[in-house]
Amino acid sequence: MKSPFADSSESWIQASVARWESDLLRYARHLVGDAERARDVVQETFLKLCQQDREQLDGHLVEWLFTVCRNGAFDVRRKEQRMTTMTLDTAMDSVSLDPPPDDAAEQQDESNRLLRMMSGLPANQQEVLRLKFQHSRSYREISSITGLSETNVGFLIHVGIKRLRELMR
Repeated sequence: MKSPFADSSESWIQASVARWESDLLRYARHLVGDAERARDVVQETFLKLCQQDREQLDGHLVEWLFTVCRNGAFDVRRKEQRMTTMTLDTAMDSVSLDPPPDDAAEQQDESNRLLRMMSGLPANQQEVLRLKFQHSRSYREISSITGLSETNVGFLIHVGIKRLRELMR
């Protein structure tokens, strides 16, 4: 006989997948540099979610998902014994901007320029900037996901933005 809590847990997991899968795929793709490997990492993340007690994750599900995804992506990179750098094409696949049609060309040029400049930043600055601006995570959430202190997260974001501003001139 099926537990009455099984349906509730199943719907919670389905809702979590529906809400966070695309964000996690985009995040993992930046970390592993490949869409297929990113899908594997995210699938593993949600498999681990199925094994978790919902009550233990209540209030910090997002941080947990991004942390597990990040750790999985780093495991994949370690297993391959190489670092894959993000290409401009990969970055453009994940840009989530929807400008009005008349501004599309200008917006595209600026986005391309910004992403080229961003690819020149250190990896840790790129990661915190993406989590902050593409995934709308707070400093506390980014700290939890990356294992960096909130102060360090703030510093990396500040330095990254300052450097991008200098390059934009």
